[in-house]
Amino acid sequence: MVRRGAAAVGAGVALFTALPASPPALADDVRGGQRPVIKTLDLAKAWRVSKGRGVTVAVLDSGVDPGHRDLVGSVRVGKDFTDGANPPGVAPSRLHGTYMASLIAGHGHGKGGKLGIIGVAPEADVLSVRVILDDEEPGFWEFNSAERFENVVARGIRYAVDEGADVINMSISKELATREERAAIRYAISKGVVLVAAAGNDGDRKIAGDFAPYSYPAAFPGVVSVGATDRRLRRATFSNWNSSVLVAAPGVDIMGAGPGDEYWVGRGTSQATALVSGIAALIKARYPHLSPALVARAMSAGATDRPPGGYDTGTGFGIVNAARALSEAGKLAGYTETATGPETQDPARPAAGGRAGPIQVIARDDKRVTAYSAIAAAATAGALGSLGVIFVEVRRVRRAHTSQDA
Repeated sequence: MVRRGAAAVGAGVALFTALPASPPALADDVRGGQRPVIKTLDLAKAWRVSKGRGVTVAVLDSGVDPGHRDLVGSVRVGKDFTDGANPPGVAPSRLHGTYMASLIAGHGHGKGGKLGIIGVAPEADVLSVRVILDDEEPGFWEFNSAERFENVVARGIRYAVDEGADVINMSISKELATREERAAIRYAISKGVVLVAAAGNDGDRKIAGDFAPYSYPAAFPGVVSVGATDRRLRRATFSNWNSSVLVAAPGVDIMGAGPGDEYWVGRGTSQATALVSGIAALIKARYPHLSPALVARAMSAGATDRPPGGYDTGTGFGIVNAARALSEAGKLAGYTETATGPETQDPARPAAGGRAGPIQVIARDDKRVTAYSAIAAAATAGALGSLGVIFVEVRRVRRAHTSQDA
């Protein structure tokens, strides 16, 4: 659930305060807590094909702790677009960003990396780009209201592209969009960069009883918008449901790393988004020239638990499956640039000369997409809404390291 602030870009989380700490958990207990996600995403099979080597995932967030033992050696600290929001001498907390980075590219630690957090793409690299503050930071309200921070997300996207990112993870959300953000997203896609963003945690807020609010940057065309599922693999009640949602991923009781070699568990579309960004990294590592549209198509075509009729506004085309997405990407790798419209080359038949021809970009429910397009167009002219770190609840599962998990 996103906390809303004043006109400029800010960061906010509902229930972001850490709950009382549980007894210190061993790192192998942490890995055990990841087993449901590893199984749901079919990662063991996917890792036989790709582990993300050579791919850089930019994490546009609150900053990443490069010294966490499950991330050390994999993180490059990039530009801080929030500089000046906190009082002088105050270090960023980097909780949310470290959490998301670990779900994407955590490599564990200990013998064989068998302890701690293993990310979806454990051999990928992370570029940390700080564009939000965690809400307990003293500069949070300054950041949320100062005009000079208005377009930090747009600037962060362009910076990440120019720094060589292959995938951009945006586990962030706000209610309104800007032309600068739309232009930055267009720039990223033109450079072949896959953008993944959270659908938002306002699933209990209905607009005219028909859908939950659209969140940005997830609702921009060309961005992979991710919803969250619960432990029964149904839409989590907090997850936004509207026609921007492309796919879903687990988003409840998700184990991740926190600054200072800590581990946390939480829920939200933030976590689901990070998992999907990891799958995009697996695909880009195996098929580096696959366009963003085809990466999105591979993930949606490979989804499991598909809703009746093939699509709904809660979980999109279904729950992502890494192994199936890689298989679908392999089928698409020979195709040329994608084309839209009803009369495009049949994907099953090669074009003249034996090369695969263009294929149709995935379409969703026409009426809902038309409505969404109108909303998106209007939103670009509106004032900027508050940007939020989106996960509903998080709690610490360990404080200090123990001899058993060193």
